[in-house]
Amino acid sequence: MGENSIIKTFQAGGFIMWPLLIFSIVVVALSIERLVFWRKTMSRQKNFVQRFFTSYREYPQLKPQELNRDQDLPLARIFMAALSLPNPTVEDFRLALETESQAEVPGLNRFSEIFDSVITLSPLLGLLGTVTGLMNSFASLNLGNASATNATNISAGIAEALITTAAGLIVAIFTSIMASFFRIFYQRQLIFLQEYCGQIELIYRMHCGRKQSSA
Repeated sequence: MGENSIIKTFQAGGFIMWPLLIFSIVVVALSIERLVFWRKTMSRQKNFVQRFFTSYREYPQLKPQELNRDQDLPLARIFMAALSLPNPTVEDFRLALETESQAEVPGLNRFSEIFDSVITLSPLLGLLGTVTGLMNSFASLNLGNASATNATNISAGIAEALITTAAGLIVAIFTSIMASFFRIFYQRQLIFLQEYCGQIELIYRMHCGRKQSSA
């Protein structure tokens, strides 16, 4: 389909195509941002975890400053919150991990409300375009005058109805697919955070136990 055909199809869809176009641009932009975020997080996180636990098992007195270069990673910020406490008890250490983990959740699940809104509204806008297109067709219908102008107006109204319906569904389907991917990434990340927060808490408990034994 050439550029002129796309423009003509867009124009034939009527005014409903404009909010659908805005929705599609917003969804594409936010999807790119989320893809970059998850790619960066997942590609660096595994190496960070291996490097961190190798050092932390040998040196439990590890300071938050040593995590500064990875502070753009959610897991690094969670660890920093617990390690920055001055001589915390095991309970305080665990509470710091849980509190910071909860604070990271909105960032991990960012834009999900926007995706959900677009998924809901796009088909409704397509349905609205269907109604307005059919209304235009019926308004042009004149049984006593079967002129070429009337036939053209009726065809234009039907085209508007079909185009807006298809556009609304396309935007909703694409958004739903992207939102599903990001939801999977989000759920996997929650499992990842729980696993490694549990590991650092266990190491800290063992370190506190050794300190009490030697005291």
